[in-house]
Amino acid sequence: MSILFSFTGLLLVYVLGWLISFNRRGIKYRPILTMLVVQVALAFILLNTKIGISLISAISRGFERLMSIGVSGVDFVFGGLENKGISTFFLDVLLPIVFISVLIGILNYYRILPLIIKYVGLGLNKINGMGKLENYIAVSSAILGQSEVFLTTKNQIGSVSERRLYTLCTSAMSAVSIAIVGAYMTMIEPRFVVTAIVINIFSALIVANIINPYDLENEEDLAIEHERESNLFENISESVMDGFKVAIIVAAMLIGYIGLIQLINALFLTVFTISFQTVLGYIFAPIAMLMGVPWSEAIQAGSIMATKLVTNEFVAMLDFKKIAGQFSPRTAGIVSVFLVSFANFSSIGIITGAVKALHEKQGDVVAKFGLKLLYGSTLASILSATIAELFI
Repeated sequence: MSILFSFTGLLLVYVLGWLISFNRRGIKYRPILTMLVVQVALAFILLNTKIGISLISAISRGFERLMSIGVSGVDFVFGGLENKGISTFFLDVLLPIVFISVLIGILNYYRILPLIIKYVGLGLNKINGMGKLENYIAVSSAILGQSEVFLTTKNQIGSVSERRLYTLCTSAMSAVSIAIVGAYMTMIEPRFVVTAIVINIFSALIVANIINPYDLENEEDLAIEHERESNLFENISESVMDGFKVAIIVAAMLIGYIGLIQLINALFLTVFTISFQTVLGYIFAPIAMLMGVPWSEAIQAGSIMATKLVTNEFVAMLDFKKIAGQFSPRTAGIVSVFLVSFANFSSIGIITGAVKALHEKQGDVVAKFGLKLLYGSTLASILSATIAELFI
């Protein structure tokens, strides 16, 4: 049955991608099939083998430990509120991001992360035959996040074509930032977070190959340059501020979006006697069912998936955490993997702003295909959840 639903999910992604493809005749099926095989193999290893389970357990324990260390700094600043029984999402989940951001900054300063990204990207290049820049962005987005990644390619952004820019932005929106992975793990199962991060890299490139096929023969494949900060302590200070900005931005978005959803729900209940999220659930239910969710759970699952699309993954994860126990393990896994990405409406503005800050003309190009970008990154999330469904 899992194979059947995986087939319907894959078919859904292909058909929806093919319908808006820039060049349907130019779709390159060989790299797509190769990446699908690699995705399936990685999902199997991570979810169904002792090595994969042990690896995920180690990663989970590592992030749990990092989060607890980060909370120790929060406790000091906020006077040990947690010790008095006052535990909040902002204190326990968001503020530890500052500490994790510092660690990432140090790893970047000593060029450990850039080295990993470079060689993993080169490995992907051998698998899919796509440009080195495309594969670099796909891998680095999974570590640095959707806006920060473009800072490392600021010298190249102005030179890439519109087609390549779409692929780069799709990868960025389909990823997450490792700085907030620990926060995700407090809301959904760590094994699904890790699995989604890995297979999302391939999902974004597969969808980009369907929607946006192109040839690099007449286009320069630009090298990546990394500029080293002047000193370690300056880097740490900047990383502290970057992490704090992320925590504050996420908190502000949660306040705004959760309040807005509650207002819309109240209006819908008053006028139509049905909540807005339930309406969204009915709209997304067929998609959830084609991904392998039983119809009896499809409306609730579809509601969570749609909430992520119209708000962000944090809002959806918080809603999901409240009702996760009502789902079957298979449905919970499918929804969890789907939620781990930045594919939502607000990300259009974030990515547009990030690119525009580096190159105004290219930022306007991103704004022009913004909805198509969201469409492609959402298909990538569907693809990742469909692949994971095979082994849940």
